[in-house]
Amino acid sequence: MDLSRYGFGAAPIGNLFTAVDDATARAAVDAAYDAGIRLFDTAPHYGLGLSERRLGAALAGRPRDSYTLSTKVGRLLVPSTRGSAARDDEGFDVPADLRRVRDYSREGVRRSLEESLERLGLDRVDIALIHDPDDHWEQAVSEAYPALAELRAQGVVTAIGAGMNQWEMLARFVRETDLDVVMLAGRHTLLDQSGARELLPLCGERGVRVLAAGVFNSGLLATHEPSGTYDYAPAPGSLLARAREIAAVCERHGVTLPQAALAFPLRHPAVASVVAGARSAAEVTRNAALAARPVPGELWSDLAAEGLIS
Repeated sequence: MDLSRYGFGAAPIGNLFTAVDDATARAAVDAAYDAGIRLFDTAPHYGLGLSERRLGAALAGRPRDSYTLSTKVGRLLVPSTRGSAARDDEGFDVPADLRRVRDYSREGVRRSLEESLERLGLDRVDIALIHDPDDHWEQAVSEAYPALAELRAQGVVTAIGAGMNQWEMLARFVRETDLDVVMLAGRHTLLDQSGARELLPLCGERGVRVLAAGVFNSGLLATHEPSGTYDYAPAPGSLLARAREIAAVCERHGVTLPQAALAFPLRHPAVASVVAGARSAAEVTRNAALAARPVPGELWSDLAAEGLIS
């Protein structure tokens, strides 16, 4: 399965933090495709299905074999009793007419994929990831994984894996199952290289490809003047100061902080793609331009020498 070096993360077009309209979301996907991005990642969790619906609609006119689509299982969407005026309380600016129910059972996995295909308007997904099973290891490994392995054997999906914001359980999955890919969010970035200590070498040994997501750590590294959130919460002062130190070193080499953030994960041979979220065509175009600029090797040497990266 061919994976482009950069992928489009579709959480923002599911109204992550703030709402975008349908036209803006469509333009973001179109800009990604036009920029040569061929990996698109989404999930039912993102906007209570809105991300999947928008992504599917935007890709509908594209040749199906020209791109790779990834979605996730583990959260079923069921009708909510909160009322039409309620808003989602898990970070997405959408009506809470549905609610998420954690379900990593065999039946839940199959139902989740069927409902995702319906929202996407597609006949298949290429990658199916077990999504955030942090507190559900036993069911995820004993039911969700075998269900996905069976679907892979049947050719319903091409590749299976798990996507999480932690590396420890992903490493356990890699050791104890036969995954094709893992999505590691926020744990192999300029500010957090914890995933590189054990998980990435393990993936290299086992031939498991890594999709590095959350490379801006939800916003702190997204601009050259660091600001905003870190892992979806206000950035601690210590991390803000460290990001500014990294930005200063980048500046000495003619590199911006987001440019370095996009380039850094791909230095590890286990990392196949960097998946970056975007909510507009302008953000996609900016990221594509940054990704195309070379980063001098001396930058990494200087960051390491100053103890800013490991």
